[in-house]
Amino acid sequence: MLHFMFGEQERTPDGALAETYALMDQFAAGLAKRIRGGQDPEKKLRKFEVWTLGLRASLHELEQSHYAASRFKEKIVSQSVDEMSEEERLHYARYVYFDKNAFIRVFSLLDKLGTLLNELLDMRTERIKPHFSYYTVLRNMRERNAHPKLTWRLNDVKEHYKESTNRLRKRRNTEIHYMNSEMQDDLIQSQRLYGEEIKLENIDQQAEDLARCLHMSIESLRLTFQYACSLLRQHHV
Repeated sequence: MLHFMFGEQERTPDGALAETYALMDQFAAGLAKRIRGGQDPEKKLRKFEVWTLGLRASLHELEQSHYAASRFKEKIVSQSVDEMSEEERLHYARYVYFDKNAFIRVFSLLDKLGTLLNELLDMRTERIKPHFSYYTVLRNMRERNAHPKLTWRLNDVKEHYKESTNRLRKRRNTEIHYMNSEMQDDLIQSQRLYGEEIKLENIDQQAEDLARCLHMSIESLRLTFQYACSLLRQHHV
């Protein structure tokens, strides 16, 4: 979708990303077949189908935003905005835009996944917390030891990427609730070194965190839809 900005042909997904898309497509197709067969009088399967297609679109948007951010990051060589040429400042602004777009999408995607898991597995997390997140649903699954074949694998993924996710969450919360996230480091530096040149935020760390959280999102979706497809085959959906 965004490769055209770099004079590139759109790429065919491969690896874990391709497998995840295939599982989501398989689940959506299985739901659609049952809906056409008149097996959805309460419209619940249709809801799962729409949510699955929405998650697929969200994953595509996240992956593309990450790709664009990484490509614009490659064009940044200066250590501060003051050192940048006009062209490099434009690359930096584009990096900030797509990086921000991506890290907000990480948590948006996870919350959509939490909504699907909550209803698909009948977890009723809303009884614990009306406005719940993916992490609330996963904690509910752990505490109830529900669907252990899925729960503990999702939990392992969460723990593996915990440090990067926590840093990304802080940036997301700053962006949404306080100020532009890329200016937070500027503020901290200006308070410590008032009047001196302000260095760029650690964009290498940011890029690594975003890549890891993209992988975490892909793996969480892959495991979820492997399990969802098995439930569908067993007519437990």
